[in-house]
Amino acid sequence: MQTPSLDDLRRYAIARTLFRPTSLPRAIQRLGFVQADPIRAPARAQDLTLRHRVKDYRAGDLERRYAKLDIEEDCLVNYGFLPREHLALMHPRASKRKPWDAATRRRADDVLAFVRERDEVHPREVDAHFANGRVTNYWGGSSNAGTQLLDGMHYRGMLRVVRRESGTRVYAAVEHAPPIDDSPGGRAMRAAALLELIVRKYAPLPAASLTYLVRLLNYGAPHLATETQAALRDAREVLGSARIDGTTWYWPAEENPRSRRHAPDEAVRLLAPFDPVVWDRRRFALFWGWTYKLEAYTPAPKRQFGHYALPLLWHEQVVGWANVAARDGRLQPAFGYAGSQPRGSAFRAALDDELQRMTTFLSPR
Repeated sequence: MQTPSLDDLRRYAIARTLFRPTSLPRAIQRLGFVQADPIRAPARAQDLTLRHRVKDYRAGDLERRYAKLDIEEDCLVNYGFLPREHLALMHPRASKRKPWDAATRRRADDVLAFVRERDEVHPREVDAHFANGRVTNYWGGSSNAGTQLLDGMHYRGMLRVVRRESGTRVYAAVEHAPPIDDSPGGRAMRAAALLELIVRKYAPLPAASLTYLVRLLNYGAPHLATETQAALRDAREVLGSARIDGTTWYWPAEENPRSRRHAPDEAVRLLAPFDPVVWDRRRFALFWGWTYKLEAYTPAPKRQFGHYALPLLWHEQVVGWANVAARDGRLQPAFGYAGSQPRGSAFRAALDDELQRMTTFLSPR
């Protein structure tokens, strides 16, 4: 294969993840993982990501349909939604940073038995059962210790999220069947599959970004850290790769970044800060020549882009950003541009179309 140019990689990166809109299950399957974020500005990140990839998608559809989909809330390189089949790649797992002591394990066993008796539970039911006199100081005197324990049990694969109630997770017990192959060979296969999953999610990847993502896998699979490093060494030998302007890039071996199928379309798109197109800030700077930041947790006086700036993609260029509020069914966007604002009727018409799509996306069904 002839070495691709940086322009080829940019077009390839956009086209491979901004695929033709499909059904919600197929979109999640194809993405492999959808990062979640609780901030609504004007909608949650998972909804902002899926609206470009799911036909007739509305804000909140993922939460409304979650219980009937073959997906899970869980951790990969961060927290989000992924096909249920991927859970076996990451479990059983335990936190190396916050291991449980014997007392915490006993509490977890008690809570797990309680959840099994009731099929599914809201955290307030757990708190009421264990804190109201049944066992004195059961949570160790901390008002949020029960929630922390449920979070830890979910992380360790003892519980799963069956649905949300006003944004709060409702849990059920998990039975892992068939038993997970935790032999050395099985662990190596799972690590290789996890590495393939993140490459397919975020390719094409600069070498430093691939290494960073493997480090983040310690969040989703800390017990496979050694095997994941070995999988990374092997992958560098078999993935498609090229060195361009001093940077080594990687992508799935069977894909061709120079394919003419990657030509950009005419649409303007407002992307979530965690959309696969812009998630890798290192790649962002290489592709578009400027630095984008999410400043939701930056003090307002120090913000350059605004509270929740959505990158503004037109053709194959991220030309700026927008902070979007919605009040009384009307959008109130505020735009910024990395350089000069695009001129001409084509851009204005495409931007108007995107704002209309955003309005429809935010409207109730």
